[in-house]
Amino acid sequence: MKKIILSMAAGILILLGTFIISCKEDKEVLVWNEPPTSADTLYQNPLFEPDLADPTIVRGSDGWFYAYGTENQWSTGINRLVPILRSKNLVKWEYAADAFTTRPTWKNDGGIWAPCVIHYDYDGKYYMFYSFSTWGDSNPGIGVAVSDLPYGPFQDQGKLFDSQSIGVANSIDPFFLELKVGRYLKRYLFWGSFQGIYGIELTQDLKSTTGEKFKIAGNAFEASYIYPKDGKFYFFGSCGSCCDGADSQYHVTIAVADDIKGPYLTKDGKSILNDGQEGSPFLKGDGRVKWVGPGHNAEIITDDKGHDYFLYHAVDVANPLLPGGATRRPLMMDEIHWVDGWPTITNGVPSTTRQRAPYFE
Repeated sequence: MKKIILSMAAGILILLGTFIISCKEDKEVLVWNEPPTSADTLYQNPLFEPDLADPTIVRGSDGWFYAYGTENQWSTGINRLVPILRSKNLVKWEYAADAFTTRPTWKNDGGIWAPCVIHYDYDGKYYMFYSFSTWGDSNPGIGVAVSDLPYGPFQDQGKLFDSQSIGVANSIDPFFLELKVGRYLKRYLFWGSFQGIYGIELTQDLKSTTGEKFKIAGNAFEASYIYPKDGKFYFFGSCGSCCDGADSQYHVTIAVADDIKGPYLTKDGKSILNDGQEGSPFLKGDGRVKWVGPGHNAEIITDDKGHDYFLYHAVDVANPLLPGGATRRPLMMDEIHWVDGWPTITNGVPSTTRQRAPYFE
């Protein structure tokens, strides 16, 4: 683990693998691992500190993995406007840049939360769906930004919809999935936070919705993620409060469906469309050891040996807050094991010992 003291970056340019940083006087301490080597066969949580809340991950055309997280103040006076990390192997991460150089302007106030980033085959660009909201916001929304490069900067394309226009309270936490249905490609956006989880189709340019929204889950969830596997669709939803520091009860539950639009059922056949009905247990905290509040997972990544890895954030009970008082949520990872068609994580809690690292050629 390497501790790097950086001056506050007024601007960052990545050019031919070189980081050029213009600096001011404020100091910031970031912690990341050494650059990867072929000998990396084990890893231990956390992957990156101090924070990468609500992560999303994409593999760039350059072969690097890029992870993006909710806007946060990592150090006093230094705000990260959607921070971007990069890694060759999912284990050793380094800070690359902030996704935005200026805040989107289609809403008067709010933070840029819970991005979902994809590398879009249609035009080769990188698209970010993001939440624009404040705590208790009566009309949050979801916007779209685009970049030619995975490390940005992303150019805002404006509002996709807000709660009033789409008719869904607390319209945040976007998740995008492109799916072949018969002869056609369908592009779905799923979203919602404790007011129901909904989906809707997007146009080919990803900047507009088309057709009618549909509901797939009740009010027990936020941070939805759907993983297609072997003809089924596995729904991962985060339950409980993400941001109560060491008292966080955030956790992840799952349900499965035969169709992208549901119905999604628990292991014992209960529909998660019913309000208050969580999915089957998958990942929870264990504050007696170290980690609480695991959740808001990124994409499941399969390594070159066929092992699946689940990336998410969690809260260290011994160090639960950022300098500004927000809950501190480092980046975490654990391997998924499939048992009788259901995804599991060993003991159902975040690992605290060394684990088998992903393998990439």
